[in-house]
Amino acid sequence: MLAARTSTRAAARLTGIARSTAHRRSRTPVTYAPTPRPVPANRLSDAERARILSVLDSDRFVDTTPTEAFATLLDEGVYLASISTLYRILRTNNQVVDRRRQARHPTRARPELTATGPGQVFTWDITKLPGPTKGVYYDAYVMIDIWSRYIVGHHVAARESAEIAHDFITEVIAMHGVPQVVHADRGTSMTSKRVAALLADLHVTRSHSRPRVSNDNPFSEAAFKTVKYHPTFPERFGSLADARAFCDTFFGWYNHEHVRHEAPYDRTEVKDHRRRAVAAAR
Repeated sequence: MLAARTSTRAAARLTGIARSTAHRRSRTPVTYAPTPRPVPANRLSDAERARILSVLDSDRFVDTTPTEAFATLLDEGVYLASISTLYRILRTNNQVVDRRRQARHPTRARPELTATGPGQVFTWDITKLPGPTKGVYYDAYVMIDIWSRYIVGHHVAARESAEIAHDFITEVIAMHGVPQVVHADRGTSMTSKRVAALLADLHVTRSHSRPRVSNDNPFSEAAFKTVKYHPTFPERFGSLADARAFCDTFFGWYNHEHVRHEAPYDRTEVKDHRRRAVAAAR
């Protein structure tokens, strides 16, 4: 009676409910409790399901699919259940799995390296520098001390190879000393036998990033971004000599003028790197 004499707007204003809410609630269908599904008359009993499972798990059918078992038994005049029922029984007992031999890749732990001073942990990587024409690139080998973020060595070559990587690491270690750990990603040069043998002879622990995880080598990636996002980085290098000259100038600025707020180093450590370089040059 009252609903017929009162508008929705007035009722919403009196009750403090939004008019849109009142309209929505009035149109909401009435829900009823679901009617329980009747049990099929031909439902298998627990004993029948256990018998079917024992047949499928027998030595005769343990290595066959339910479809093959169904067809084999049907040829013999035996009908246990439909194919979908066979699968349903196996699924209920957690026996529907892939029976093929699957590769089991070991879980690779995330490398966590800690340095308490300079010269303990070095990380290195290779980045591409655009050459004079499309499709031509130069490879920049760069090694960093993760404690001070100091570029302990760099080299630009026309190609990437294990021999160049071996000579590059040898030169860096001869100049700055033998570190405890050398970290790199899983490139062909980093995992080559020549580099592995060199580090093993020097009793240096090798550390590698997880496959396809660039975040495991953040110091090298951050340094490469600093290089390539700098305003002086050219669109292309005219020659290999131009690329080497740019890297010599840039990494000199990076080591001695560029401010790295995240690096826990002081100027005495940078001088220590320079002292080692000068001593090695002599």
